[in-house]
Amino acid sequence: MESTSLYERIGGKAALDAAVDIFYAKVLADSRINDFFGGVDMASQRGKQKAFLAMALGALVTYTGKDLREGHAHLVERGLSDLHFDAVAENLVATLEELGVPQDLIGEVVAVVGPTRDDVLGRGSAGDQSPPSSMAA
Repeated sequence: MESTSLYERIGGKAALDAAVDIFYAKVLADSRINDFFGGVDMASQRGKQKAFLAMALGALVTYTGKDLREGHAHLVERGLSDLHFDAVAENLVATLEELGVPQDLIGEVVAVVGPTRDDVLGRGSAGDQSPPSSMAA
């Protein structure tokens, strides 16, 4: 079993910081999803995303933000759907590829992010929600 966290294997804080910054540049340029970010304090958003992903990828930090359902409920009310989740995921993969992250590690990141779909989209029972392990929008 791999003893080094995924967070460390993708390059730690410096790599995650770069990835989140590039990721949000892609998201804000993507007409499929950028409307969801109108009026959002992007500096704060990037900070929350960095903290969340660090925790989700195995850094020894504690994420103290909202859970995925609560954090995305207002977006679900505005029509957030599978199409939008897929667009966000595509931008994440494109970012990791741009940064030269090996495909096997990208697959591991997708394995962490993908299962959060129902929580982000507010589907299923809140009682079925797993611990935070996905990306916040």
